[in-house]
Amino acid sequence: QVQLVESGGGLVQAGGSLRLSCAASGRTFSMYAMGWFRQAPGKEREFVAAIRWSASSTVYADSVKGRFTISRDNAKNTVYLQMNSLKFDDTAVYYCACRYGSGSYSFPSNYDYWGQGTQVTVSS
Repeated sequence: QVQLVESGGGLVQAGGSLRLSCAASGRTFSMYAMGWFRQAPGKEREFVAAIRWSASSTVYADSVKGRFTISRDNAKNTVYLQMNSLKFDDTAVYYCACRYGSGSYSFPSNYDYWGQGTQVTVSS
C-alpha cells in the first residue's frame, strides 16, 4: 500500500506560480509512474501530467504544456508540479496518484492510489 500526501496549494493571482508537492510512503519501490490530476467544481477529474518513476519520460495535457513541469526526487519519494503562468481556468483541487501498471496515463482508473487533494485557486 502507498500513502500520498499533497501540499503547496493556495491562492494566487493570474500569471503567478505555485509548486505542488506529493510525498509518497509505503510500497514505492515498484511504482511505475505518478501523475497529477485536477477536478474543478461540477467537472470530471482530468489528467494534468505524469512521470515515470524510474525513467525520464513525462506526459502533459495539452492545456498545461509549456506552463507546468512535473519532476520527481526519488531519494525523497516526492513528485512535484511546478505551475507557471497560471490562469483562472487552472482553479481546481489537484490530486496526485500512483500506479504500478503500464497503459494510458490520462485515465484515472489506471491509477492505484490517490492523495487527498490540495486546492489551487487562481484569481483573475
